[in-house]
Amino acid sequence: MPRRPGAPHGPRGGRRLLVISASMGAGHDTVAAELVRRARERGDTAQVVDVLALLPYGLGTALRCFYRGSVRHFPWAYAGLYRLFLRPGEGRRPSGTPLARLAGGRLRELVERTGADVVVPVFHLGAQLTGHLRERGLLTVPSVVLVVDFELHRQWLHPGNDHCVCLTEEAAREVRRRTGTPASTCGPVVAPEFSADDVPGAAGWRETFDRLGPGRPAVVLSAGAWGVGSRLDATVRLLADHGYLPVVLCGDNRRLRRTLSGAPGVLALGWVTDVPGLLHAARALIDNAAGQTAVQALAAGLPVVGHRPIPGHGADGVRRMAALGVSEVAEDTGALLEALRRLTAPGRDRRLRIAAGRALFTEDADALTLLTEAADAARAGVPR
Repeated sequence: MPRRPGAPHGPRGGRRLLVISASMGAGHDTVAAELVRRARERGDTAQVVDVLALLPYGLGTALRCFYRGSVRHFPWAYAGLYRLFLRPGEGRRPSGTPLARLAGGRLRELVERTGADVVVPVFHLGAQLTGHLRERGLLTVPSVVLVVDFELHRQWLHPGNDHCVCLTEEAAREVRRRTGTPASTCGPVVAPEFSADDVPGAAGWRETFDRLGPGRPAVVLSAGAWGVGSRLDATVRLLADHGYLPVVLCGDNRRLRRTLSGAPGVLALGWVTDVPGLLHAARALIDNAAGQTAVQALAAGLPVVGHRPIPGHGADGVRRMAALGVSEVAEDTGALLEALRRLTAPGRDRRLRIAAGRALFTEDADALTLLTEAADAARAGVPR
């Protein structure tokens, strides 16, 4: 596999990173933006490209619209596609490479134009693209994949990539077993304000919660950037009826916000810019996708309960988080109320759950350092 000539860079500064994200919700872009912030802070050059924008013939827009429509209105359709293309496990299933390779020419031109030293996919279609190009010698700089999902589905895996950085050692072992690719582990990539001890916006959110629901613990329900969820109206009514203040993050789903705003004792929000303050002011998060809001909550010291997850990667991710011991899963409304009773009140259960969630971040050697060190090793021709 060809390597770009030149010695590796020093330990800090001077590198050029090209991060491949995807405008599928906001989670991947959030991770990409934090990587860019860290890189620029230490003197590197970094930029983000949307893999969907690299696809020709409007395929990227069509793919995003189809995915958004299916998870919102036809979740059974997405569940079927997930089982066919993405579900973890053995056996032959279709690959995402034929679609990804259509973006190959544009990515190679972008790498050449930017002088990138390493390409970092944070979305699985990007990992298929870079793996395909590296395997065929068409991408002359290392590709280091940052896997942002707790559940490692098969489309993250391509033997052509130089290295994978995963959230858990279990996922890293699976990468090595399935592809022979070197893999390491880091904590989730979260902006530092989420784990800060003093978050300025938290006081304002507490005042809002106390005004709207005095004496009621604020429980955040995350529906993602697109406002997707199963029976959210029933869940918020349940919480309000049992003494909680449901705070629903509706994203850009205006219809959902209008619907839930009509329910008494509910705070339905659109796009929120001060998420760190909000999470620090709340008492728990009800999660349905194991995405970035969930890991941000863990960093903020907020107990996470998975309930009615979206199909496919959401359901698998929620269960994987619980298996790791960093969250809980409530399979029904009774279990949800019981979990919230324990986790919103001061006490041992709450302390242990917060500590387990924050422990994910103690092994964070800084994802950026792992990514660039892996790229340096690949560039120097260190054996895989």
